[in-house]
Amino acid sequence: MHQNFVLRWVRDESLYDVWQRLCALGLGDAGADEITDNVSCPGTDSCKLGITSSMGLNKAINDKLLEMDIQDPLTRRIHIKNSGCPNGCSQHHIANIGFYGASMKVGDRHLPAYVCHLAGHFEDGKVVMGTRLKVRLPAKRVPEAIERWIRFYEADRADGEEFNDFVERVGVKEFEERARDLSLPVDFNLENMQFFVDWERHEPYKVVRGEGECAV
Repeated sequence: MHQNFVLRWVRDESLYDVWQRLCALGLGDAGADEITDNVSCPGTDSCKLGITSSMGLNKAINDKLLEMDIQDPLTRRIHIKNSGCPNGCSQHHIANIGFYGASMKVGDRHLPAYVCHLAGHFEDGKVVMGTRLKVRLPAKRVPEAIERWIRFYEADRADGEEFNDFVERVGVKEFEERARDLSLPVDFNLENMQFFVDWERHEPYKVVRGEGECAV
């Protein structure tokens, strides 16, 4: 469910050396299974079925979360996943906050976008599909939407209330309304050019699909 890997048969006396080598690869940070340990599929980096740069969004989300400096234990338990297309290779549909890649049309042009699922679950042997929100967010606005939703949860939850329980209590429409203005399309002009370029990309966005990794 996490797309992790297991290193087996590591001797106790070798753990520190293994950790140092992982750090050299950028894989030694703390926070496993916490909010900054989010998952994405390769998206348009290597999959021809990909619509969006899900790995680029993954980095942007992590940058936003680190900027927020989240210390609250309940908030840190939130799981975030995003896929570069609706096929769901990152299992976004069972995350607490999950996204799948889509597009938005502005005139004769497209911009990268995402559709969100909320309150999915995959732990303790119980799998629950999240509820799809009726808003489509430009890719460059997803991190801001996440920040709004997390701050909403922290400000209005009951004592000890976990994220999924909060979503069920207040309803997904409350989350939709808090991102409604972010879902509005933008005009294609020099001021808004950033919205027409996907995360970690430098050229205008195009919807191009072919045979992908999950079809091999």
